[in-house]
Amino acid sequence: MVETAPETPHSGTDSPSNPASALAEDASASALTSRNVTHVQIEGRDVYIVGTAHVSPKSVEEVTRVIREVKPDTVCVELDAMRHEALVDENRWRKLDIFAVIRQQKVLFLLSSLVLSSYQRKMGDKLGVKPGAELHAAVREAEAAGAELVLADRDIQATLKRTWGNLSFFNKLKVLMAMNAAFFGSADIDEEQIEELKDRDVINEMMHEFAQAMPQVQGPLIDERDRYLMTKIADSPGQTVVAVVGAGHVQGMLNHLGKKADLEELSKIPPPGIAGRVFKWIVPLVVLGAFYYGYVNHSSEGLKQMIFAWLIPNVIGAAVMSIIAGARPLTVLVAGVASPITSLNPTIGAGMVAGLVEAWQRKPTVEDCEQVADITGFSEMRKNNFTRVLLVAVFATLGSAIGAWIGAAWVVKLL
Repeated sequence: MVETAPETPHSGTDSPSNPASALAEDASASALTSRNVTHVQIEGRDVYIVGTAHVSPKSVEEVTRVIREVKPDTVCVELDAMRHEALVDENRWRKLDIFAVIRQQKVLFLLSSLVLSSYQRKMGDKLGVKPGAELHAAVREAEAAGAELVLADRDIQATLKRTWGNLSFFNKLKVLMAMNAAFFGSADIDEEQIEELKDRDVINEMMHEFAQAMPQVQGPLIDERDRYLMTKIADSPGQTVVAVVGAGHVQGMLNHLGKKADLEELSKIPPPGIAGRVFKWIVPLVVLGAFYYGYVNHSSEGLKQMIFAWLIPNVIGAAVMSIIAGARPLTVLVAGVASPITSLNPTIGAGMVAGLVEAWQRKPTVEDCEQVADITGFSEMRKNNFTRVLLVAVFATLGSAIGAWIGAAWVVKLL
């Protein structure tokens, strides 16, 4: 049974003649007078959903106050295991092996995480609060209160991969441009504006506008996480639960109140899209087939022209993009040489080769890793040995991909 709680929540004791009970009830009510706290009942259990702004000092105070006054059995937070570790372990960057990141092809994920957190960090610096400080406060208060901590959000890699896999090629470009704007743009926003964004109507309006502009994002990035969060919170143990989530999720979560989601299904990583499969397998086959056709029908001269058409765009694309990322000369040379070869091999990319060569030359230190958390711009990223390696790997991959598409089209045109 799921029901919305009355305006003024009640304590577990129904006797109005009990002074202690009445005092506890008043104290509990005082913690919930904010418009950012929603009280619902799920099968007779009290659940308090605190909607927060991730860079607001007031959100930190509000989360702390609610948990201390409600004294919940369980505290749920909008974190997964990876983000929880990043939040509580200040030494996490020391443990990161740049070579393993490149070999496991997690460069784009790591770099996108850094870019996405940069904008919040810029705003947080202006307000004197670290991004996610309210979630850290919730974790700390849960431990102090002896409450069970539930990491209620879906794995961030699943969210990003499901979102990315659901985007068309052109929408992927839009997202990259939006990330670029957030990373390079200024964060001219004050505390009053941050608090204004906590208004549910404003957040929902922004969400709807975003979904209308890019409908493919709505499902995996917003709706699925709302369902996931609500199900995890509903399944959490204890009679009294406090859930700390971003304000933009609250209304969507309430829309799914009482509807259990299949969490395993929502956590599956989708297979590569048609475009990815085409690029990985069909393009190399088409190019190799064109080489054979050119050799058989146009003798060696035709084959030379096709090889030239394949090599030039690949070499230039990977080399130029590596230079933009700040790669060293040897890496630029390797990226250019590797691109026309790796573009014909779906199991390895030019970015992986270039990244490993750049990492071998720069040898990022522990100090470089520790400074990653303070990076707030592209120029700073190019100065840091660790993040420059990531940039080189991503840019070389992008340059190689562009060169491969141009080269394939050129080769086909020569048939």
